[in-house]
Amino acid sequence: MKNREEDLFVPVTASDTLYVKRIRHPLHNGQPVLMVHGVMANGRIFYSDSGKGLAHYLASQGYDVYVADLRGRGRSTPRISRHARHGQTEIIREDLPALHAAVRQHSGEQAVHWMAHSWGGVHLSSALLYQPALILQVASLVYFGSKRSVHVRNLNKLLEVDLMWNGVARLLCRSVGYLPARRMGLGADDESNKSHWQSKQWAKVRPWVDSDDGFDYAAAAQRHTLPPALYFAAQNDPCRGHPDDVRRFRAESGAHLSRVHLLARHTGHRHDYDHVSLLTHPDAANDHFPLVLAWLAGQHHRVAEHPGA
Repeated sequence: MKNREEDLFVPVTASDTLYVKRIRHPLHNGQPVLMVHGVMANGRIFYSDSGKGLAHYLASQGYDVYVADLRGRGRSTPRISRHARHGQTEIIREDLPALHAAVRQHSGEQAVHWMAHSWGGVHLSSALLYQPALILQVASLVYFGSKRSVHVRNLNKLLEVDLMWNGVARLLCRSVGYLPARRMGLGADDESNKSHWQSKQWAKVRPWVDSDDGFDYAAAAQRHTLPPALYFAAQNDPCRGHPDDVRRFRAESGAHLSRVHLLARHTGHRHDYDHVSLLTHPDAANDHFPLVLAWLAGQHHRVAEHPGA
């Protein structure tokens, strides 16, 4: 039976509106799930027009899924341009609380499961640590390839992070006024100048501190306990979500019930997944998406913590 889809629009400022695609089973209206993408991306990492992807998978299992496009990305308006002044501070403190409130309103004020790909996990954890009152309203966290700082050193890190993200992308921001990632073939969506600069600073081995007001997220992580969190890491992800950096992100997020689960052949999975295929591979639905269901159901014992993780 085909899932139902609905377009929602969430205002966050007098001029900015966030787009949310709601996907749910026609006969079930279960617990709500909020999905958030990473940098140079939008919500389509979680779904396709043909009904594939994690969002449709969870909806078919009875969950009420809300896939967000962050400010200026996807179908959110206005599009990012040289006039955009928002960055990750606004995502953390304005966009995510507004999205969460909208999901709660549509789902009868239930606790919400939060999910993210890549840098979206940094945004989500930061939002909870900045506004800890939200923690009790979040049932669980599931992150795919989420890391904060890139500690690993290899050729991919040199090319993708040091050369492209820190160098070429910064030059583009200075010359164009924003990062035209879509036009340049660097990603699925663009980034504002502020968003790129702020994420570039955190991706370096630097403190987890907000550049606008100095709020210390790492210190907040020692005071508050995040919801149960499942961190998926991909074996073939050399720098954008290297397993070691995923583990470091888990560690700096404070003591909380969590697992780092490595998606690799030697851990019993069908493939050595990479940073994108851990969400988009055709086998994911039968391979590791069932682990997501177990985590959402509170069956944490069914998800393995791998040696060294």
